[in-house]
Amino acid sequence: MENKEFKPYVPAEKITPEITVTSIIMGVLLSVVFGAANAYLGLRVGMTVSASIPAAVIAMGVIRVLMRKNSILESNIVQTIGSAGESLAAGAIFTLPALFLWAAEGKTSKPSLIEITLIALIGGLLGVFFMVPLRNALIVKEHGVLPYPEGTACAEVLLAGEKGGANASTVFAGMGFAAVFKFIIDGLKLVAGEITLAFKGFAGAIGTQIYPAVMSVGYICGARISSYMFAGGVLSWLVIIPLIVLFGKDIILYPGTSAIGEMFAEGGASAIWSSYIRYIGAGALAAGGIISLIKSLPLIVKTFGGAMKSMSGAANTSNDRTARDMNIKVVIAAIIVLTIVVWLVPAIPVSLIGAAIIVVFGFFFATVSSRMVGLVGSSNNPVSGMAIATLLIATLILKFTGATGVEGMCSAIAIGSVICIVAAIAGDTSQDLKTGYLLGATPKKQQIGEIVGVVAAALAIGATLYLLDSAWGFGTDQLAAPQATLMKLIIEGVMEGNLPWTLVFIGAAIAVVVELVGIPVLPFAIGVYLPVQLNACIMVGGLVRLALDKLRRGKEEKEKIVNNGILFCSGMIAGEGLVGILLALLAVFGIDKAIDLSSKLNISPLFANVGGIVVFALVILSVLKFSLFKKVKVNNEEE
Repeated sequence: MENKEFKPYVPAEKITPEITVTSIIMGVLLSVVFGAANAYLGLRVGMTVSASIPAAVIAMGVIRVLMRKNSILESNIVQTIGSAGESLAAGAIFTLPALFLWAAEGKTSKPSLIEITLIALIGGLLGVFFMVPLRNALIVKEHGVLPYPEGTACAEVLLAGEKGGANASTVFAGMGFAAVFKFIIDGLKLVAGEITLAFKGFAGAIGTQIYPAVMSVGYICGARISSYMFAGGVLSWLVIIPLIVLFGKDIILYPGTSAIGEMFAEGGASAIWSSYIRYIGAGALAAGGIISLIKSLPLIVKTFGGAMKSMSGAANTSNDRTARDMNIKVVIAAIIVLTIVVWLVPAIPVSLIGAAIIVVFGFFFATVSSRMVGLVGSSNNPVSGMAIATLLIATLILKFTGATGVEGMCSAIAIGSVICIVAAIAGDTSQDLKTGYLLGATPKKQQIGEIVGVVAAALAIGATLYLLDSAWGFGTDQLAAPQATLMKLIIEGVMEGNLPWTLVFIGAAIAVVVELVGIPVLPFAIGVYLPVQLNACIMVGGLVRLALDKLRRGKEEKEKIVNNGILFCSGMIAGEGLVGILLALLAVFGIDKAIDLSSKLNISPLFANVGGIVVFALVILSVLKFSLFKKVKVNNEEE
């Protein structure tokens, strides 16, 4: 029910700056920065993080501190535009790299920049437009019922900034520290980026990466999610790999091309992981996505029905500034135009049937995503499960209607990409509109801000994907691209039926067992798929967060310590992502070898590993420095 007594922070009758040259420029820059950083992070670890709060903190730091302006709604527009880049990147990297993987296999040519940009742009715009008629139903009418955790938290951060509580220097410090660490590790290559311990007579291996962004993911996710991922890695690398080597030593097992014993002798546990574990992990991920979708079905049905019922009586009749949405006629016309563009533009491999699938599934999942993030938060939104369900249905429809082979597969991934981006952007837009509702923003201006952010990120995502693919390639140790690999396997499995199904079904069975014992299956499945060294690094971040959560301090002080750590880690993710993009650019032009000091200084493996441990310790200490050891104000007094 609508809360009739609710009054926003900025009253409806008060007019303050929102969309300004400053907010647009800052928002676009942050949209591109966080979009590129999250694309890099998601392709590495299969997870992205929300950019709303760090973007809001940066906006306040610049607008309030540097520009001496007291404009909370202007800062809100900055985070609205900036967070769109992260969400669009999340939807794009979960699907579009599959096209590059097929190109690497010689099945098709690489997607053009125009194709990637149009797919990302159309998906992002549809996500925003589908959300416009839902705002009054979900944000206003359901205020007090749907908490929208991230949106509410972002509003609190902005309000704290009005009282002098938020500090953008923490985010910038994280960006700077991570940039230095990343450049030392992967640019100068003075220390090892990964430390692995193998055991004589045992085929398993354990170790950790030392990257700031990976550890930051663990800190932000917390100890529980990190431990589930680490458990999946332990199962893969200390149980399944040793079993494969033990029982299959002299066997040539598809998709491998040589005896398992020979593969292990030449490439160690990593060779077994590359040939077999990835398929087991993909099966676990697919099953996990489907399980999460099935578990959410009652809520999804209730959500869609409730949203439609609310919409039928939720026509906005208020003329208040805080109730003005974009013109619904313009929105409907835009949706129709975008649908026609999807169908008719040659650069997008989608037929009329595919365009119809996009509109129907897109609106359905946008509605579901918008309401579910209000209930359970963006991090628990089953976007992967929605994408998997869409791909399965779309691929089957395309195959049934004669669109088979590479053409049908490319069409299916294009459809899945648009819908995945629609769901991600709809969820992000919902959170941003909730923030605006609490603060007293003008919805129409926020919706325009979302469009600006989507356009900026869409123009940048194609270049980012091309750059990363040219530097390292997707599906490699540097960029595992787990979700995109999974989507590729699903489509191939339906179209061609040539997957190592035994391995896939083993992974699916593991996912079912994990679900039955009450462990969240998706983080565990990601852990099975990814290298254990990466999972261990995430686990370290989770343990640092756990230690801070267990501090014997006052509640308010402890919250500020933990939140400062989140801001610093958000900055580290952005900083490492940007340097990762820079290093990819250097690799494309061959400059990476010129700055590589490992061979020039003849650094021994022992020195590199010891140096890696030292750098990792410095990464952890930097988090503690800007969280535990940073002076925080409690009740206006420094502690």
